[in-house]
Amino acid sequence: MNDYQPVSCQFYDELEAMATLHKPVAVVFLNPLGQAQSLQGTIKDLYSRYQAEFLLMDDGTEIRLDRILQVNGKRPVQFC
Repeated sequence: MNDYQPVSCQFYDELEAMATLHKPVAVVFLNPLGQAQSLQGTIKDLYSRYQAEFLLMDDGTEIRLDRILQVNGKRPVQFC
């Protein structure tokens, strides 16, 4: 696993709000092979493990937060 790059607190807070409200999300992220992948669903949980932050989707997919390219069409820096 590459070194984790922390995400902004605002981006994390937005993800947390989406999870709390069970808001449907469309996430584009880099999979372990470095390829862009899309997924739709709801965020079930946000947590830290191995000194990195992850989100868990309702289908069981884990996504490392610094691998997220877009959430609902917005890039992480647009949440700041």
